[in-house]
Parts: sequence; structure tokens; C-alpha cells
Amino acid sequence: MYASVDNLRDSIIDINDFIHDHPELGNNEFQAVELLTRTLSDHHFHVEQGVADLPTAFIATYTHNGGGPRIGLLCEYDALPGLGHGCGHNLQASSIVGAAIALSQNLGDLPATILVYGTPAEETTSGKLPMIRAGLFDDLDVALMMHGGDRTTVDGKSLAMNLIDFVFEGKAAHAAVAPEKGISALDGILMTFNAIEYLREHVRPDVKMHGVITNGGVAANIVPDLAVAQFYVRAADRPYLDTVLERVYNAARGAALSTGSKLTINQVKKCENKVNVDKLNQLLLKNAEEAGIKEISPPRSSTGSTDFGNVTYLVPGACLRVAFVPFGTSSHSTEWVEAGISEAGHNAVISAAKSIAGTAYDLIENPSLLQEVKEEFHNAKEAFLKNL
Repeated sequence: MYASVDNLRDSIIDINDFIHDHPELGNNEFQAVELLTRTLSDHHFHVEQGVADLPTAFIATYTHNGGGPRIGLLCEYDALPGLGHGCGHNLQASSIVGAAIALSQNLGDLPATILVYGTPAEETTSGKLPMIRAGLFDDLDVALMMHGGDRTTVDGKSLAMNLIDFVFEGKAAHAAVAPEKGISALDGILMTFNAIEYLREHVRPDVKMHGVITNGGVAANIVPDLAVAQFYVRAADRPYLDTVLERVYNAARGAALSTGSKLTINQVKKCENKVNVDKLNQLLLKNAEEAGIKEISPPRSSTGSTDFGNVTYLVPGACLRVAFVPFGTSSHSTEWVEAGISEAGHNAVISAAKSIAGTAYDLIENPSLLQEVKEEFHNAKEAFLKNL
């Protein structure tokens, strides 16, 4: 297995560097998808593009010896606006493709089906969500992912999250000649921000609330008749997050009432907590160590949110994080962009491909191990559902 990854090294790194050097925003990752699907097709994967009515989503399938355990390997490839690949999705896409090809070359007589899922727009609209609604993950036995990081570890948890647009509509007027005839939509936005600041003192420490004004008006001498803010609201569990969301909505409703503006609340996306399967996490870490990764760290105490959490609600799933930047280096930063094509970045891609391929092979080769993973998932999911 490792020899196959090493033989693919130049191709894997070329994919990584091309995606890094040609950053594309969510739902517009056409160059990345063309390269990834062409590479998989060249290695005997059957490719379906445009799945779930998403132009840059795909599934590439390799069926061996009549099929068997269905192993899903998920990759992302969108970049961040104005920054590029500050979340390292170039590493993810290249390592997953490398793992899938290497695995397909080393199955021997083992029946298996390998599915590579191209999931666009993780940073924005979250392509996995419509793919989930289309039932594309329903028949998987397990789902695996990789992500770059400042340490090598697994995701033990993630934050539940809602992404919301607050749209305020007012009435335009000349800001100097007749301000009394206007209703400032921007005032509604500013009051919402202030109310949320006051709210921070009275929620649990795990709650994260952060927003930006995406439309604040067009000119300082015109009372803004339209203003929009976008907020992420997160918490460690969905039930508590839902109570916080209602308080955030009430803050915006109060601002609309105070200013006389009209408020529309649009939910952009909703991500769930990750359903944790420790046996699968430990299997990933064992394979990472066998692949030569020297330093394995405990799961991060501070986490973000991911649409992969919604996938793990349906199927046993785990994500391996592989270090390629110094410990403590924040993602969504220029340091991550620069490290994406460094020697450390290249080594992380190859190590991740070996780790993911090895983990998938263990699950295919050992049906009892796969069954244990499924049983733990079933129990974890039942506990998860009780909290919804």
C-alpha cells in the first residue's frame, strides 16, 4: 500500500500544487474538479459529475471483485475569498485521491467498493448538505476524511452551527435634507450587533457568535433602505444552540421593531455536531503512526464546525488531521496558504494518503472490525438523537 502511494507521489503533489495555485471559490471549483475526476478516471474509477444538482460535486466509484464494504473517501477543494487555500483543502483533495487510487491497486481478492466524494463549497453553502438530501451517503459503510492541521490528531467533536443572514429593509431618503423621512436599515443591523454583544455575557462559554455586515448601504448621504448582516452562531450541542438562536433572532426582531424596519431571517446552512466513533478514530491514528507520523496529539479542545458532522449522523465517520504548520498556527491564515506547497505540506499529503488508505484496507480486510465500528456508531447515534 505504502509503495503504491510512493509511486504516485509526484502525481499527488502535482494535484496538491495545482489546486493550491489555482484557488477557486465554492461551487466554482471547475479546474480542481476537472483534474481530480480526470485522474480518477485514468485509474479506472467511474465518475459521475454534477451530482445533487451541484456543478462541481462528483462521485467516483471503483468496484472490485463484485463489490463489498462501501468505503466513502470525502474531499473538499474550495478556497477562501481573498486568501486562497488558507484552510488547506488542496492537501485534502490530493491526499484523498492518492489514497483511493493506492487502495484500488492493493485489494487483491477482497471485494470492496471505493467511492470518492467530491464535496464543493465547504466554506460557504456546504455541498455535503444537498448531497445528503439526495441520499448519496445513505448506503456507505464508513466515511473517511483528511484535513491539514497544526498537529496530527482526530476530530473528537465539532460545534453545532447555524449560518444566518439578517436582511433589514427600511426607506431611503436624503440623509441631510430629509432624514426624518427615512428609515435606516443599517441602524437595524447596528442595533443587532450591539444586542448580540450584550448577549455574550449570558450564554455558555462554548457559544461562538461572529458576524459581518455584507451590505451597509450605498452612500453616506442616503439613508440605507437595505442592509444585510451574516452571522455564524455555534455551540457544543444542538439543543442548547437552538435556545441561543432564538435569543439571537429576538435581538434582531427587537432592532427591527425599534427602527421601524422590516426584518427577514434567512438560514443559509445548518451543521450538526459530529457523532463520534472512538474505534474509528483510534484506527486512523494507528495507521497514521504506522505511516511514519511521529507526533500524535490528543483531539483539539477548541473546534469549529463542519458539514462532515451531518454526514457522521448518517454513517460512521472520522477525519484525520495531519500537521503541516507549526503547532498553534491558526487556519484561515496566510501561514496556512504558504505552507500548502512547502515540503511539510507535501509530506503531510503523502502521510495522509497512506494513513487513509491503510485505515480503509483494515476495515475491508477485517469484517468483524467494521462491524464493531458500526455497533459503536449505532450506540453513539442513539445517544445523539436523545439530545435533539
